[in-house]
Amino acid sequence: MDLERRADGSAGDADYGQIGGAYTRYRRPEPRIADQILQALGDARTVVNVGAGAGSYEPRDREVTPVEPSASMRAQRPANLATAIDGTAENLPFADGTFDAAMTTFSVHQWSELHAGLRELRRVARGPVVILTCDPALVRRFWLYEYAPEVLDTEARRYPAPGELTRVLGGATTVTPVPIPLDCVDGFNEAYYGRPEALLDPGARQANSAWSFVDDAVHDRFATTLRRHLDDGTWDSRYGDLRTQPTYDGSLILINSTP
Repeated sequence: MDLERRADGSAGDADYGQIGGAYTRYRRPEPRIADQILQALGDARTVVNVGAGAGSYEPRDREVTPVEPSASMRAQRPANLATAIDGTAENLPFADGTFDAAMTTFSVHQWSELHAGLRELRRVARGPVVILTCDPALVRRFWLYEYAPEVLDTEARRYPAPGELTRVLGGATTVTPVPIPLDCVDGFNEAYYGRPEALLDPGARQANSAWSFVDDAVHDRFATTLRRHLDDGTWDSRYGDLRTQPTYDGSLILINSTP
């Protein structure tokens, strides 16, 4: 399958050659989320990580084979992680059943051919296929929708419904909500549910691909309005309880499919 790829190799709907330069400053693996992924992988010893990016959530105690199309993201992988293979989800260069398990995190919504990529994950994994993603039906519940609805509308359009993922993967599937901790170190949008000031940093927004689909006017309006509402107490009067709420049940989910 031949896919159109960008200058740095990005094969999905976002150009990580443009937006991925400071990704690892903001998008670090959150240990409590990593624990859920590890539990879902079970006793798998060999794991393929598709759309591996800079290596977030790759288990350190397994033999991981990363696959990542973006040269920018591959270059940001720490030296202690395996070198990523230049490849795409839709055409994995492995024989059937090569790995005990397959995983992908924050990636399926960017694939050019979702069903082809899911079938490839199922093909190369003898055991579980584990997907960290978001439920598009829940995306707009987040307070950010008041300030930048275009961003969350974009997210809701991009993320596939859990039912679509489980139907294509087949087997025995579970869909588990993933609580987001208040001090989450992985800077996806909902990670800042109780720390709104963090999203005033343009770099934090750039590390979330949905922001790359809206124009500068949306960024400017968002920052101006949120800053004003933080200064005059409007945000805290509406959402201030989130500042001390230990976890947030947002749109983040973990899908686990076993044959």
